[in-house]
Amino acid sequence: MYRVILIDDEPLIVEGLQKVMRWERYRCTVVATAGDAEKGAELIRTLHPHILFTDIRMPGIDGLAMLAGLRSEFPDLQVTVLTGYRDFTYAQEAIRLGVTRYLLKPSKMDEICEALEAMTAHLKQEPQQTGGNPAKTSERENAGSFLVNRAVSYMEEHYAEKIALQDVADACYVSQWHLSKLLNRYTGKNFYDLLNARRIRAAKELLADPSLRIRDIGEMVGYADTAHFARVFRKIAGMSANEYRNSL
Repeated sequence: MYRVILIDDEPLIVEGLQKVMRWERYRCTVVATAGDAEKGAELIRTLHPHILFTDIRMPGIDGLAMLAGLRSEFPDLQVTVLTGYRDFTYAQEAIRLGVTRYLLKPSKMDEICEALEAMTAHLKQEPQQTGGNPAKTSERENAGSFLVNRAVSYMEEHYAEKIALQDVADACYVSQWHLSKLLNRYTGKNFYDLLNARRIRAAKELLADPSLRIRDIGEMVGYADTAHFARVFRKIAGMSANEYRNSL
């Protein structure tokens, strides 16, 4: 039996899918449902479903980042999107990230059945495939690249705050371990290397203002400990913050 998870913030949609669909006809069983992306991701990591039906326009989520996270961390997971969001570019990006079907609400029953047939057909083919699957490799690369860009953007926006790898992983809907692996693969650097580089770049810009104290600059770019800021700055810039300021 193929395990299915349903994620939608509209309870009627979830309840309808559960009760109306003849899951057993497709050798499927609904093992869990969720009303938000965070709970859904937790269930996926715990239950390892084969199939996912999900909305991507739920409150407080970045739908494409969620899809990229799921497709990157669980490349064999078959995903069908059920959404009321009618944006062609958005749909194109979702398909590029590897969703099997992108269905607009209200979806017709035959569309949902066809999507389920397509997903189970893909699952049946996978054990027979030998060697790499170019399409799946491309989808995974697209998802990985999308997530790394999302992670870097998050650090650009929040570098001055007290952030950790877990915060960025949560924003990308993946585990810390998976995000760490992606950052190393696509940038050749780890999370703290990237974060420190961004903070020191900002510090250099602020050092051009002689009215700002170096201690204050450290705090402004995210370092609560002045000594730590000094060590990181010297390591990256090859000189102290004061020496850098004097060189301007």
